[in-house]
Amino acid sequence: MQSDPKLLFQKGIDLFNGGEFYDCHEVLEEVWTPTKQPDRWFLQSLIHFAVGFYHHRNRNVVGATRQLRKGLKKIQGYLPEWDGVDTQAIERSARECLEVIEAGGTVETFPRIRQVGPYPGPRTGW
Repeated sequence: MQSDPKLLFQKGIDLFNGGEFYDCHEVLEEVWTPTKQPDRWFLQSLIHFAVGFYHHRNRNVVGATRQLRKGLKKIQGYLPEWDGVDTQAIERSARECLEVIEAGGTVETFPRIRQVGPYPGPRTGW
């Protein structure tokens, strides 16, 4: 089911912010699949965060830490803001959650993706 990438992106962000991490990952993958760089790794970082939090909820510490680390690595090139997202804020929140998980704790309140502008849609690529 192909749809408007801008609408799919917004739906993915709404799902993430609602704690629906599995569904968020599914929707954002629809945007990510046809996307080229420079947006590809940005979208992947958000997908990694969603999958990491999904794993954490399911008590899969290894999966959660692995996915959050991948997301943190990929988002570095997109700080402090990219495609209408406050990437600095989600990076900081995901890093704090990773520290809690690695210390054996449980994340009580999951981060939210803060939008600072509209998603412009996929770029033509590098």
